[in-house]
This record gives sequence, C-alpha cells and structure tokens, in this order.
Amino acid sequence: MDVWLEGKKVRLDPQHALGKGGEADVYDLGDGRALKVFKQPEHPDYLGLLPEQAAAKARLVEHQRKLRAFPSGLPARVVTPQALATDKKGAEVLGYAMRKLDGVEPLRRWSEPSFRRAGGKAADAVTVLAGLHRVLAAVHSASVVVGDFNDLNVLTVGTDAYFIDADSFQFGPYLCPVFTEKFLDPLRLDPSAQTLTPARPATLESDWYAFAVTVMQSLLCVGPQGGIHKPKTQAARLNAVGRMLQRVTVFHPDVQYPKPALPRVALPDDLLHLFHQVFVEDRRGAFPLPVLEGLRFTVCASCGLEHARAACPTCQPHATVAATPVSAVRGQVTAKRTFTTRGVMVHASAEDGVVRFVYHADGAYRREDGRTVMRGALDPTLRWAVQGDVTLLGQRGRVAVFTPGREQEFLGVDVCENRPVFAANARHRFWASGGGLWRDGVYGAERWGDVLQGQTRLFVGPRFGLGFHRAAGLRGAFLFNVERKGLRDGLALPWPSGQLLDAEAVFDADSVWLLLAEEANGRTVHHAVLLGSDGTVRASARAGAGDGSWLGTLRGKCAVGGALFCATDVGLTRVELQQGQLVAVREFPDAEPFVDAGRELLLSREGLTVVGAQDLTLLRMK
Repeated sequence: MDVWLEGKKVRLDPQHALGKGGEADVYDLGDGRALKVFKQPEHPDYLGLLPEQAAAKARLVEHQRKLRAFPSGLPARVVTPQALATDKKGAEVLGYAMRKLDGVEPLRRWSEPSFRRAGGKAADAVTVLAGLHRVLAAVHSASVVVGDFNDLNVLTVGTDAYFIDADSFQFGPYLCPVFTEKFLDPLRLDPSAQTLTPARPATLESDWYAFAVTVMQSLLCVGPQGGIHKPKTQAARLNAVGRMLQRVTVFHPDVQYPKPALPRVALPDDLLHLFHQVFVEDRRGAFPLPVLEGLRFTVCASCGLEHARAACPTCQPHATVAATPVSAVRGQVTAKRTFTTRGVMVHASAEDGVVRFVYHADGAYRREDGRTVMRGALDPTLRWAVQGDVTLLGQRGRVAVFTPGREQEFLGVDVCENRPVFAANARHRFWASGGGLWRDGVYGAERWGDVLQGQTRLFVGPRFGLGFHRAAGLRGAFLFNVERKGLRDGLALPWPSGQLLDAEAVFDADSVWLLLAEEANGRTVHHAVLLGSDGTVRASARAGAGDGSWLGTLRGKCAVGGALFCATDVGLTRVELQQGQLVAVREFPDAEPFVDAGRELLLSREGLTVVGAQDLTLLRMK
C-alpha cells in the first residue's frame, strides 16, 4: 500500500518498519520522523478475526475527524501527529507522521526483574516516573485524557519518558476506545461485570490510577493484580474480574506474592500505605509527587537488597549473608548448589550438557572459570551469548567477540526491536547483517541465507536454528541446519495478531518450542508453538500472562526428551505432546523451594540446572 504525505507519495517498505502494534504499523521515514499507518480491515494480522476487522473499520472512520481536530499545545514529551498521511486525493486519513525516537526502551522494561538484576537502578526508575508525572499533569492541563495509559505507550530514552500512541488520547467529543487490563481503573467497571470491559469513559482520575500502577510495577516488578489467588478452598478462587471487583490485590493474604518480584519491604511504609489506599480503598486523585521525589534508594552492603528505607529491612547492619545449604532434599527432589556469587548471574546456557555462563562480580564480567571478560559496571542494555570458551557481547549494531589468547574482534549486525541479532551454540555463532544470515567459518564469515534486513529475530540450538520476522504486512519464519547452508523458509505458523512483546525458543534434538508474548485487545497473551525440525507445526497453546499455568511466563523452560519442563512459583511442570495437544502431565511441587517463575532451566549431564540471580542449583527428581 502507498500513502501520500505532504503531497508526496511514500512507498511502505517492510525493511523500514520500526514496529508493529495491534492497530498500526510504524515505518522509518529516514528524515528524523516515523510514519504510523493504521491497519486496514483486510490487513493480514486480522485474517479471520471478524471483531478486529470491525474495530479497524470503526477506528478509521473516527480518525477522519479526530486527527484533523487533534489539540495543539501538548508537552514536548508527547509524540503527537505532525502531518497526516492520506490517500492520493487527500480525502482519507490513513495515518500520520511523527517525531522518531532513537535508543528507546518501553517503560515495561523497568518492571522486569531481569532488567533490574542486570543493572536497571531503582533510582533511575524514580527519575523516569517523576518526569512522567510532570508530563501527565501537563497533558491534563490541556484538557486531554490519556485514556489507555499503559507501560507500552510510554517509551524511555535514558531516563526521559515519552507518551506515544497519542491518536488514542481522549479530548473534546472523542472518547478513548481502547484500554489495557492491567491498568484499568476498577471504578470504570460495572459492579456486575463478567469481563474486564469498561462501562464508563476514561477520566483524569483513571489516568492517575494507571500512573499508580506504573509506579508500583516499576519499583516492585509486580502490579496490584499480580500474584495468584490461593484461598483455602478452590471454590472460593476468583478470576481476574472477581479479583478486580472485590479489590483482592497482591496485598491480600490469600494472594501468593510472586517470587521474582522485589520484596515489598524495600519501599517505605508511606508509599506502601498509598498503594493500599489506591488499590484497595479506592483513593483517587493526582499521585503525590513529593512521595516519589522523596525516595532515596541504597544498596545494602550485607545482603545486596536495593531499598528506600533508613536501614535494610531484611537484615541487621553489618550482618553477613546467611549461608544456605549446599545440598537439600525435599520429597522426590534433591537439590545441590553448584555455583554461587555475591555478584549477579548475567547469562547461562548448556552446551552438550556442560553449563557455561557469564556473571558480574567485583566490577567485571567473568566466565564460569573466574576469568575476566570485560571490566565495567552492570549494564542492562548488553546482550550475551557463549560459544565454548568464546564470549559474545552485543550492544546496538555491534557484537564484540572475546576469544582467549586472541585479539578482540567485532561483528556488525542488524538490530531488531532495539536488540542486536546474533546467537550461538557450542560450535558456531550466527548473526544477521545486511539482509543475510551469516555463520563463522574456517576462512571467515559464510553467508547462510537471505533474511529480511533489520526485522529478523534469531535463535539457534545444537543441531538447527530458527528465525522469523513480522514487519508491516509481512510474516515469515525459517529453519536452518547449523552445518549446511540454506534456509527452509515459508513455515506456516499460527501467528499472533497483536503487538509482539517478547520471543524465546527452546530446542530439543528434533524439535523447537517457540514461545511468544503479545499484547492484544488490552491483554498480554502467551503462545507456545511446537515445531519439528522439518518445519511441521505439531501443536500450539495459549494462556494469559501471569495466570499461574506453565505458560503464564515465557521463560524458565527446558526441553528434555520430547517434554518441556517449566519453572513456576509452585514447582516444576512437565508438558508433553498428547493427541495433538500440549498437556501438563505431571507436577513436581517438591521443587518449589528451588525454582520460581523468574528462573531459567538448563539441561546438564547431571540433571536440570536452575539459574538463580546469584547461583546455580542442580536438581534431580525421582
């Protein structure tokens, strides 16, 4: 499809796609601006989805008037429409040009425990939130309501926060038609609601409710509706709607607090009390900015907890870290700690049953044998991989290759969704660059096949690899043998239609489990697709994020002999393919003390290895 912008024809090239949301595709115009083009009802993402097609049609109808009436005078940190994109006659609005932001991270990253462990500081999160508070207040002063305030339509550049998706803002006669469940003010629901669909329009107060959710998530890595409701009787268990209507939040004694989240006691009592007032007692109004600006975080020298209290809430001053047992037995599970550090585990993988890893301690990144790879502070923007003794470090469009006894070398790589595109197994490293897939060879880089430049995600296992792209109206996936050139492309996958948030792949001998997270219709949904090494889809499944099931989290999974072991907050779950379905066939609750939903699992020669924030633990199960 072509559009016209400022009297000039613009061809929409998938290679210039910047991102894909549930409602639009975004392209780089190459002049410091981005072009947002709304999906038409016939867009491939809506194939066979009649409600989505109807919503797209209604959205396009309203935007004909709404975007032409868009208010001026909004703060600079709101990415607003600068010029309308239309059809050739200029009669139909198809999208708009806007300022392009570089080096961005969605605000959601600040609520990920892995991001915080890797160097995302709470003090920086507070700076982001305080700035966002001022932007929101200025938006309200212009008689505009954000409406669908969530952690994906706020982007951060360093510690500066920007609102995007301004076309959904609410002003004048134009209501905000969309919402995100995690940020939905329960006061907008009908008391007899059966679904999380608002019955009342967004307001200034509902914006501030969503801001309070953002503060809690960014500081504790869990929102008010997080955790699993576990009442004394199964019949009393509430679903998401019931929890919201009855204000059964993560503060409720019957809700299991997520293990990967940061401890509540890390925050001062006045902030915790404020959360309780907002989420349980229905306090509304502007979030008090002095509460944010008064936070002072420090790292406990004894236990390493980052907290905002006068003294560490989890230990006494000058106390030493309590030693945990090297070995432990619980029921049918035996656990043995094989490595521990006072630093932070950064990356781990298993190569032919041998666990190799990178950790950060004493101001340096180190390998499993203690040798220093690179000195420097923790940086959450770095991406790591290992290839035997070789260590790969990626940042933006460059990968540094650290080989013992040799000079450091560099690879230029494509960047997809702000991530360098590279992967490695025990013998080889692969990367995407300039529209090609490359592998290291005896005499230099070897071209393995053609890929969509700047849009391809890449994963590799011991025997074969997987890649895919979703750019504009294009969707494609391919497999490749790690020892023979060429791609098996044209795979028919059950693609999600919404905004892709995350992706992971777990390999077995002759199969790969592709795991995807998407934001669709206000919900975060997880997908699992089991593929054979011939590209055949054997089965697929989906679940709501955080629902307590094996698919409630994307990571923490390991493929073993055709089965998938999944780490959860209540133990391990074994998933198998049975009669074309992915079925949880066995639970291992005895593993509960040693795993949680935020830990990785690896298959080593001795058994399952659990990767913690500061340790490795070997599990054997009877």
